[in-house]
Formats: sequence, C-alpha cells, structure tokens
Amino acid sequence: MNFLKTTMLLAALTALFMVMGFSLGGPRGAILALLVAAGMNLFTYWNADKIVLKMHKAVEVDANSHPEFYTVVQRLAQRAQLPMPKVYIVDQAQPNAFATGRDPEHSAVAATTGLLNMLSYDEIEGVMAHELGHVKNRDTLIMTMVATIAGAVSMLANFGLFFRDNRGLAGILAVFIAPFAAMIVQMAISRTREYGADRSAAEISGKPLALASALHKISGQAQRIANPVAQRNPAAAQLYIVPSGVKQMFSTHPATEDRIAALQDMAQGGGSDGWSNNADEIGDMGRLRGGSKGRRSALDPTRRH
Repeated sequence: MNFLKTTMLLAALTALFMVMGFSLGGPRGAILALLVAAGMNLFTYWNADKIVLKMHKAVEVDANSHPEFYTVVQRLAQRAQLPMPKVYIVDQAQPNAFATGRDPEHSAVAATTGLLNMLSYDEIEGVMAHELGHVKNRDTLIMTMVATIAGAVSMLANFGLFFRDNRGLAGILAVFIAPFAAMIVQMAISRTREYGADRSAAEISGKPLALASALHKISGQAQRIANPVAQRNPAAAQLYIVPSGVKQMFSTHPATEDRIAALQDMAQGGGSDGWSNNADEIGDMGRLRGGSKGRRSALDPTRRH
C-alpha cells in the first residue's frame, strides 16, 4: 500500500509538470514536459546519491579515519539486516543528518560535524538508526526524485510568469496553482515517511527515547544555526532528519513535538516490543524538559587516526 501511494503521488507530480508544459506550449508543451519529467526521473534514479553528496561537499569516512562513527553505523546496519552503506561527514555547524541512494545496496548516510559534536553517543545511534530506517523503507530514492520534480514545476512556473503568452484563465491558474499543488504532494510523501523512519529507528536501535532526545536538541539548534545548502536549495531541507529555515505550515516533516510524543508512546511498551526503557542506557527523559545534558559524545568528527 505504501509503495502504491508513493507511485500515485509521483505520478501526480509528473502530471502537474505536464499541466505546466501544456499551459506554456499546448499539446507539444505537455509532451515535452512528460519527456523532461521522465528524463529527470531516470537521471535521478542513477545519480541521486551523487547529487546530494556533492551538494553538501560530503567526505567519505571509514573504519580507519573515523572508527567510532563508522562502527556505530556498521552495528546498526547489521541489526537492521542491511548492506553496509557508505558513511560520510559534512563539515557544517548545524546539527543534522540525511540518507540517500537508489536502494539499500547503493545507499549512503551522512552526519554533520555539528551533530556529532552536540549529541551523546546514544542520541547519535538514534539519529543514524532513523537514517537507516529511511534506507530500509526505501524512502531515499523517491524523496529525492519528488524533490527534483517539485523544484522543476516551481521553476517552470516562474518561467511562465515572464514568458507565457495569453492563454486565458486556465493558463493563469496553472502557473499559480501548480507549484502549490506540487508542494502539497511533496509534503504528503515526506511527512508519512518520517513517522515510519522514526518507528524503524526505534526497532533498529532499541532506544526510542534516545532518538526523542536527539530530535529535541537538533530542532532547537537547527532554527538558530544557518544551513548554507538549504539556503541555496530549499528542496534539500526535506532530506534532513529535522528541516531548517521553513515554517511548519510549509514543512515536509511533521512537527518535532508530535514525533517526540509518538516515540514516547512507543517507549511505554518497551518490554513487549523489545525496546529499552532503561534510563541509564538511553538518557533521562528529564533532558527533554531542560534537565541534565547526559553524557557527551565520544565521536570527534575532526579526529584522524
């Protein structure tokens, strides 16, 4: 059902692209828009990870250069029964993380230096388990493809505002409404998938409250610390575990408070689901209310071995 819904939403975005093409160039414009959308889908399928990683100037690390961080991802991937993804670090102050790749066999996960410096070891586990949850649920490809087409619809609409010939009310509505419709479809995909990745993270790491604590810390700092990549390309914001620089009404993610509440609910039944609710292991829930900070991370992103 999830795959069918995603396919339908992606088809809706492609149809919107065709509507924009028709409003600008008639039947020929619609056919051209369809070909362009198909080309973008195909190109993104093979190059999604390269596009995202290059955009962030991400640096690949391994067990020799960053053994602690690499080992965290390796252990979580084994628990999730996933192939070992490539591991990257992004030299950026804002705490955040993302996953990319066309399938689990060609996946990559990345964390910023800001995240590795800020969070405790258990919280980093929770965040990376969330990213591996996206990989396990095969979210990474479709989210990148949707962002690409949604961005193209908006770009074509802006083009149409200046170069559209007079095609009446229908053409005007297409130019103004299509970008908003594309944004709504994009949000529908992303918000559903974030809840799914949070639940998968709880299952993979066994520490839903550690992820809840991480989300609380990241969301506060993500709004205060600039993200140059998201500023240059707003569509990139939907790739992160917590988006930055966008109003909640236009966010591709559910409200962080709702995600934390859902994780707390999961933790209530920790014994039956195999999730840990040991305060010493996952951190005191008082940290979510401004209490103790818990132990610091041992993962120094700038350390070389």
